[in-house]
Amino acid sequence: MSDLTPIEIGLAAAVVALQGDAPQILVARAGSDPTPGLPSGPFDPLAHRTFEIGLREFVTQQSGLSLGYVEQLYTFGDRGRHARPGDTGPHIVSVGYLALTRIGRETAALEGAAFRPWYHFFPWEDWRKGRPPVLDRTIMPLLDAWAAEGDAADRRGVSRRERIRLCFGAPNAPWDEEKTLERYELLYSAGIVAEAARDDREVAPAVQPQPADLGEAMRFDHRRILATAIGRLRAKLKYRPVVFELLPDQFTLTILQSTVEAISGRHLHKQNFRRLVEGTALVEATGQTIRTGGRPAALFRFRRDVIQERPAPGLRLSGRG
Repeated sequence: MSDLTPIEIGLAAAVVALQGDAPQILVARAGSDPTPGLPSGPFDPLAHRTFEIGLREFVTQQSGLSLGYVEQLYTFGDRGRHARPGDTGPHIVSVGYLALTRIGRETAALEGAAFRPWYHFFPWEDWRKGRPPVLDRTIMPLLDAWAAEGDAADRRGVSRRERIRLCFGAPNAPWDEEKTLERYELLYSAGIVAEAARDDREVAPAVQPQPADLGEAMRFDHRRILATAIGRLRAKLKYRPVVFELLPDQFTLTILQSTVEAISGRHLHKQNFRRLVEGTALVEATGQTIRTGGRPAALFRFRRDVIQERPAPGLRLSGRG
């Protein structure tokens, strides 16, 4: 039994909020390590009755924030993101969570933590103003060079070039905003993101030193967990009313649209979006207005009855605007 590798279960939370039109992610300090990371800690079965209870405690301890909406994302157990050759320490299995909150009085003075824009870590994911320049300036040339090194199929029978096409829509396939994790994993496999070098993976020569426009690295596997959270939230917009967890109780349709655009990373046609909102009956007018610089704008609220009325009350986005 002494030859068995010990296992430690880590809990990490991707806590998402919205500030203006920028989706934010909560990052917390870990001692003297300057590398940003998610609020996290080891699960202690003697102290925590459930994973979620432990997670909520870590977030409160590390930021002072009490979580509302929480859901489990995925379990990450890859060897190599924590271990080093000859390492005899426990193997870390990370259980990632997605949490949604609102920035308000409670988040104005966080203790040892701060909200950072999530596109700071994933600049290639923001298509609201068109195709991100980093794709053609940095990412696609590096991926093309990686594919040219040898285009043999992986264990699933998918070649490097096919993986690039499926993840990044190159050259003719459409962009799928939900494939955030697949894109990050491809960049990791190609040795393009900083975490690959940190984990002793083979790194592309062109990324030594790391180009600044490839986003900031995070501790351990936290950028991978964040990528999973972004993809999950983007998918859930289409079949669950999770977007309203990020909005105030009353909002304009313009604010609702900018929030959906911020999360999805897509620009949406204004009239098409409003017809979509009307067709889904997700909101109702409050009868009040707010002045936003021009004429008064009507205020709306989430219509909670819709949850009982149909099984998938989300915003089924279609086509780029």
